[in-house]
Amino acid sequence: MLDKVDLNRKLPREEYKAFMRGLENRLGELQREARGLGIPVIIVFEGWDAAGKGTMINRLLISLDPRGFTVHPVNPPNEEELFRPFLWRFWTKTPGRGRIAIFDRSWYGRVLVARIEKIVKPKVWKRAFDEIRSFERQLSDDGAVIIKFFLHISRDEQKKRFKKLQKNKATAWKVTEDDWRSHRAYDSYLAAIEEMLERTDTKYAPWTIVEAHDRRYASVKVFKTVISRIENKLKTSTQDDKGDTGPVKKQSEILLTSTLEQTDLSLSMNREEYEQALDKYQKRVRELEHEAYVKRVPVVIVYEGWDAAGKGGNIRRLVQKMDPRGYEVIPVAVPNDIEKAHHYLWRFWMQVPKAGHIAIFDRSWYGRVLVERVEGFASEDEWKRAFHEINEMEEQWTNFGAVLLKFWLHIGKEEQLNRFEKRQKNDYKKWKITEEDWRNREKWDPYLQAVDEMLLRTSTSYAPWHVVESNSKLYARIKVLKLFVKNLEQKLSA
Repeated sequence: MLDKVDLNRKLPREEYKAFMRGLENRLGELQREARGLGIPVIIVFEGWDAAGKGTMINRLLISLDPRGFTVHPVNPPNEEELFRPFLWRFWTKTPGRGRIAIFDRSWYGRVLVARIEKIVKPKVWKRAFDEIRSFERQLSDDGAVIIKFFLHISRDEQKKRFKKLQKNKATAWKVTEDDWRSHRAYDSYLAAIEEMLERTDTKYAPWTIVEAHDRRYASVKVFKTVISRIENKLKTSTQDDKGDTGPVKKQSEILLTSTLEQTDLSLSMNREEYEQALDKYQKRVRELEHEAYVKRVPVVIVYEGWDAAGKGGNIRRLVQKMDPRGYEVIPVAVPNDIEKAHHYLWRFWMQVPKAGHIAIFDRSWYGRVLVERVEGFASEDEWKRAFHEINEMEEQWTNFGAVLLKFWLHIGKEEQLNRFEKRQKNDYKKWKITEEDWRNREKWDPYLQAVDEMLLRTSTSYAPWHVVESNSKLYARIKVLKLFVKNLEQKLSA
């Protein structure tokens, strides 16, 4: 691909000035329009060292309102970033709706520098292509414009620029031995870049190769590309049909029977058995928490279940003897304004535990395919798309080495009613029961359908669902403790 690029393209100064006046004004207009429509814009600059990425970014910024963009220079990951899945540091920098994020280098470092310098193993950088495509597709599906540039110069041009920088005392610091080493590996990088362009050039996030020998020509091409992509997005945004946002009405054809209705809710445990098992497993949980920290294994635990199924009590017994410095319980409520301004998975990527720590989610990202689906807060397209998005996110976390445990605490409809009525009669527990709980109970059947499909579509080999029979709270607590112990022991002994 790159060998077909004509690097001799140039633009005379007067033509450049004539072009840029109009392009600068138009880009400023488009920033305001995108902000008004809540469209996030992501601009990625990759390219050879000394190709002019910094100059190009500075040129773009002159035309933009500084209150509406953020520039992210991407350096080698620090310790905090290395302790999390590699896309974490980029998810946390994705722009809110109406804002622009500009990346000076990006997630593509995993398949370029990390690959050539052998910082990661081949299986890791090869897997990164799939992870990058899913990352960009998810952001695009959520409405983001993704504009990717690769600034291309020849080996001879790069050498000439390095020498010029070194001759000037003010710029000599910019050229390091690492830069010269990369220059000597130009052919190896070229092969990696070709594969990167081929495998990540998609309709939702296409690459634009910028002939960067002549900076005037390169600037005009970058401006024209950004303007064209945003204009196209603005046109489609005003035409898009948001789709059906009403509650789910019919059962998926593949769900002929209910998984949950086959659950044996008569399973129980007497108090004496419970106390003995509780002491035994809680001690082992604390030991495993320490072992996970020493071996730097991250643990993610998801609690979902019916209202009044006993999630809170179950979580308390799980963490009762843990070291509080090693875990965090994350209650998930209705997203706030900042969270709503991002992709719905953004707030969960923000909470990924670092290696060796435990994150316990009291409700989770599954709200998209449960309450948001049933109550009509998400369109049918959004919640159907979410099954695949969730599976991709969980696979990336487990590929990083995380243990991912997902519990659905299941109770019968009559048991739920019994617990609701008991809460209302107890002065200390009245606060737990709300009008929303009663309203949700009236939609038991649509929720049952949604849960069944969730279990079917998101129970995977790397992150299976565990249905916990919870009519007996004692039985449910011990089952969760046993599953925690079993799964961590398997992971830590592998």
